Amino acid sequence: MTPAPEVRPYRPEDLDALHDICVRTAHNGGDSRPHYADPDVFPATFATPYARLEPELTFVLDDGHGRAVGYILGTADTPAFVEAFRGQWLPLVSERFPPPVGPTTTPDAEIVRLLHHPERMVLPELLPYPAHLHIDLLPAWQGRGHGRALMRTFLHALRTRGIPAVHLSMVTSNTPARAFYDRLGFHEIKVPDPGPVTYLGRTTGDRPACR
Repeated sequence: MTPAPEVRPYRPEDLDALHDICVRTAHNGGDSRPHYADPDVFPATFATPYARLEPELTFVLDDGHGRAVGYILGTADTPAFVEAFRGQWLPLVSERFPPPVGPTTTPDAEIVRLLHHPERMVLPELLPYPAHLHIDLLPAWQGRGHGRALMRTFLHALRTRGIPAVHLSMVTSNTPARAFYDRLGFHEIKVPDPGPVTYLGRTTGDRPACR
């Protein structure tokens, strides 16, 4: 019998797969490698720090053979995470990705700017949604219910910690992602001058929709 895919807790040996998934889904849900000189900046900003700082809230979709082909990760406490990001994570990656000097005129420099400004994650409008998350699946594993399974696992983990609500940000032009989040019960959070992203939130107290 062929082993079935399953959602399981992150293990340290998943780190390379986590990195690869992030790179291959970071450009509006697609592969960032054709668009960035050094796409490793994406996992350094949006994936690896979560696995290092809050591994207990990092889960992967295992293909049934031990390989991670998707993940969901995040934090239960965004302000505390931002403090740990600046104090513990940035010193580890600043030599590889030094802060940009002057205007951010390249796509790479814009992501590096985000890396060095974790305080961007703390907005007054998001305070009722203290947790936040990132979720990514390799293209071949999308549209098969695995995203819902990852989300159920993450929301359950938040509920057991007494966390009432969670938010995320997504590139507004990524309409397939927005449709996915809408089906899972997320709603838009109005934020002044959000730029190219939309903020979405939902409670952790009920199960994601399955339609």
